[in-house]
Amino acid sequence: MDGTLSQDGELTPDSVAKAVGKENKSLFTIPSVVAMRPPALCEGCGHRDMYVTLTQVLKEEYPTHKVFSDIGCYTLGASAPFNAIDSCVDMGASITMAKGAADAGLHPSIAVIGDSTFTHSGMTGLLDCVNESTPLTIIISDNETTAMTGGQDSAGTGRIEAICLGLGVDPTHIRVVVPLKKNHEEMKQIIREEIEYRGVSVIIPRRECIQTLSRKKRSK
Repeated sequence: MDGTLSQDGELTPDSVAKAVGKENKSLFTIPSVVAMRPPALCEGCGHRDMYVTLTQVLKEEYPTHKVFSDIGCYTLGASAPFNAIDSCVDMGASITMAKGAADAGLHPSIAVIGDSTFTHSGMTGLLDCVNESTPLTIIISDNETTAMTGGQDSAGTGRIEAICLGLGVDPTHIRVVVPLKKNHEEMKQIIREEIEYRGVSVIIPRRECIQTLSRKKRSK
């Protein structure tokens, strides 16, 4: 509370050493030759096409919208050029935060979560939404891997639709799309339709992570 450690930003060896009363003899500095490069979604990432379409629909037609995101590569949709995310707290919170907003009367309330995070801690939130027929739209952006931490297998690969059905989502409101530029208009129409549905809807944009796909090609 005295400012020795910042309440936001990055912890460095220098600041931590000072906070615990230790002398740090080698100061931590970033060489001037290192260019500042904020993280960004990979070129060719399916999340990109999903965000481009989602933000276009929301900004053009739903000015009171809010998008609640989750922890994963797709969290980078908060940054330019997408600026698509209003809130991100912790794993699994996107659906429950969107539910709370919808319960309070917000429309449209949108949750964005990845396939891995959904099976990690998003399923219980979806069950709550189904049990209470909450009017919200959940986007499970499925890149068929756990891309955020290196490309491990996702527990939900090939099972997302079945999980949603098992939790009670109306099968007519589980919509699978392929996030590609050529499908832009189709995706816009599906997003509009599911936002207008005043119940639980799930949209699954599915395209394999560009990084795991590249690794597969190199290994052949």
